[in-house]
Amino acid sequence: MNSLFFSLCSFQFCRTAPAAACRAGVLAVLMTSASSFAAAAPSWQQKAEPQPVATAAPDAAEVVLPEPANAPWIWGPDDNTSYRLSKAFAGGCERAVLVAAGDNRMQVMINGTVVAESTAWDQPVAVDVTDALTDGDNELTAIVANEGGPAGFTCRLVMTGDGKTRVVATDDTWTASIARRPEKAVDVRLVAKAGGQPWGDVLTRATAAPPPAGFAVPEGFAVERLFVVPQDELGSWVSLTTDPQGRLIASDQGDKGLVRITPAALDGSTETIVEKIPAEITGAQGLLWAFDALYVVCNGGTGSGLYRVTDSDGNDTLDRVEKLRAFNGGGEHGPHNILLSPDGEKLFIICGNHTEPPFDVTNVTDPQIMGGIRESQRRVSLGDDATSRLPANWDEDTVIARMWDGNGHAAGRLAPGGFIVSTDPDGKTWELWSAGYRNPYDFAFNADGELFAYDADMEWDFGTPWYRPTRVNHATSGSELGWRSGTAKWSPSFPDSLPAIVDIGPGSPVGAAFGYGTKFPARYQKAFYICDWTFGTMYAIHLEPDGASYAGTKEEFVSRTPLPLTDMTVGHDGAIYFTVGGRGGQGELYRVTYHGDASTDPVDARDTQGASERQLRRELETLHQPVADSRGAIDKALPFLGHPDRFIRYAARIALEHQPVELWQEEALASTEPRARITAAVGVARQAEPAAQPAVLEALEAIDPTDLDTATTIELVRAYELALVRLGEPSDAWKQRIASRISPVFPSGSFDLDRAASSLLVAVRAPGIVTTLVGMLAQPTDSAEATNLAPNEEELQQLDPAECGLRLSRPRGPGEAGRPAADPLRLRGSHGE
Repeated sequence: MNSLFFSLCSFQFCRTAPAAACRAGVLAVLMTSASSFAAAAPSWQQKAEPQPVATAAPDAAEVVLPEPANAPWIWGPDDNTSYRLSKAFAGGCERAVLVAAGDNRMQVMINGTVVAESTAWDQPVAVDVTDALTDGDNELTAIVANEGGPAGFTCRLVMTGDGKTRVVATDDTWTASIARRPEKAVDVRLVAKAGGQPWGDVLTRATAAPPPAGFAVPEGFAVERLFVVPQDELGSWVSLTTDPQGRLIASDQGDKGLVRITPAALDGSTETIVEKIPAEITGAQGLLWAFDALYVVCNGGTGSGLYRVTDSDGNDTLDRVEKLRAFNGGGEHGPHNILLSPDGEKLFIICGNHTEPPFDVTNVTDPQIMGGIRESQRRVSLGDDATSRLPANWDEDTVIARMWDGNGHAAGRLAPGGFIVSTDPDGKTWELWSAGYRNPYDFAFNADGELFAYDADMEWDFGTPWYRPTRVNHATSGSELGWRSGTAKWSPSFPDSLPAIVDIGPGSPVGAAFGYGTKFPARYQKAFYICDWTFGTMYAIHLEPDGASYAGTKEEFVSRTPLPLTDMTVGHDGAIYFTVGGRGGQGELYRVTYHGDASTDPVDARDTQGASERQLRRELETLHQPVADSRGAIDKALPFLGHPDRFIRYAARIALEHQPVELWQEEALASTEPRARITAAVGVARQAEPAAQPAVLEALEAIDPTDLDTATTIELVRAYELALVRLGEPSDAWKQRIASRISPVFPSGSFDLDRAASSLLVAVRAPGIVTTLVGMLAQPTDSAEATNLAPNEEELQQLDPAECGLRLSRPRGPGEAGRPAADPLRLRGSHGE
């Protein structure tokens, strides 16, 4: 039993058994009264705490600094390891001020609340932390990291009241553990005495800093903290769901297992109760209650895969674990969340790009590795237990050689990339639904049965031509979203992929859910909520029908710095619940409620607008499989290859690709409407044998690119590219003919068109293409103003970093060699990195 009682305001917990009793002043929670779990199981409880809402920034001048003094510097055994340093102390004071410094990075918490952060050892901070303390037991914790050279952390917490002063300072009585393995205790090392070298008397130069701001929420909304997770006991929560009784279930990212949570009543009449679930399973990044069972998608932990957890004897205790299917994948790009299909018959699972499909995939012909022109069409066969709505001959489909990521990230990872699959309740048969993602963590169905996924960016691609921001995608049947490793990522304008509904920007996607069932105003009941771990923001995505798909706008719904969000769910009480934590960080559970004047009556979240277009698209999607009546399927799909709606013509092409190509190739390529013929050429290029290449090229040659708009010209260029990539090296004569058709529209001034056309023209060795491209490199780009701090080197050197909101270099620790600037201390993109 942990001898330290965490106490934050009214937060009190203890392990309980029928004969157990907590010390005076602490309310014992007996399992026999909290639920029907076994009496010996541990439980914790906490009162709900209203959280401050951000208004004006606190005035740093109000912080009354203590008398200048220093404290010893401490660390763990290894300078280059990140540690969690902790000290328990008694509260009870009128004022408390913390002064701290870390070499190089520190995040300081009191009772789980972040009160100070710093990335510069020579800029110590002073913060008034009076409101973070309780009268009883408290814990001061620092998560520290070093970036070379000497490592150390120093702090003084000065508490005053009743004419007395008490000081908690760093020394060898503190406890230490490895930051990402808090259960791994290590010895505290005294690095230097108070004021000692190499840092000197830095604490005496501390300047007052405002405490972290409160929550930013729309008017009328409120946030409560329901629980601060004791890490040694329950780890760091990253997955959350609701059971049929309205209780929550959460999972630790590591080895601490599952818990069941009975949230505090909305009126404050009860406390939050957290109970340990005895089922031997952990590491869940997907939780779903369905078919009278808890389905769990583990990422590491017990072993990556799909599990079913049930109550073996009807006593409301989850204790039986079945592994339904193993997943070959793990880490932060492994298998993630799980959903129930709108018809209530299937399970959907979303996985990152370091996960293999959970069924056999046999390469009949080899995939591309670096890109270029194939010698034979790509062919793949699937296991007997699997099908794919996206034709399974997925490939890299890039005509020029890629460059892998310079840091080696995802090097060697090939199509299909991240994906969405469905399966039956027993995990016996599988169907790939959508692919081409980087690392989507969560997804959700809307009221009309349409699926939306929140995908990750590649953060250090930012500023490159192939950067793709985090984004919300409409994950339709057979959809391909175009992620490829390194520089080979597809343009969202390619006709063989589908575009984002909303581009979010840099971040790390985690939990997502629609607001159905919330007691919120109508606009927020219908919103699609997505959580960003890195920047501590929950967005409300407001979707509007747009043809057979949707358009969307984003709104910051809940934010705070820091707020490492991990997952969210809608409770039976109409509130949104969300967790923070991840990567061993301090976990917490919060609740968002509405108290404004707007009506919260339930609304019909279904959309009548666009219903006919969506219905047509879905009818075509029923043909995303081989069918007995291939002729009937072809006759259904052919008329829609040139449909103005991109999602409809995409669905029509995928329907054709599932039928024998020899039955529709000639008829499709004979389409008179340019866009229909281009779409047909894309489909034939993806499915036919190389002998079909002349027919495809002749069909495309009949289209004059100078008569097309930009979007259709890009599709034409891509169709030519696929005809080369998939159907083989064309003759020199055909290369000259292709160059003569495309050169007149290059350069165009359109980034997407010029990028696609330049690749094709290089591939066919168009005369003068190298000279043209080299000349274009010297020209300014449309993105320069958005990414450059100054137009030239001279003006860049004159900039004041503070005015830019940037640190162009960071203070180095004593004895450090020069290194690139460090990011601010934050637990980097937990699942999205």
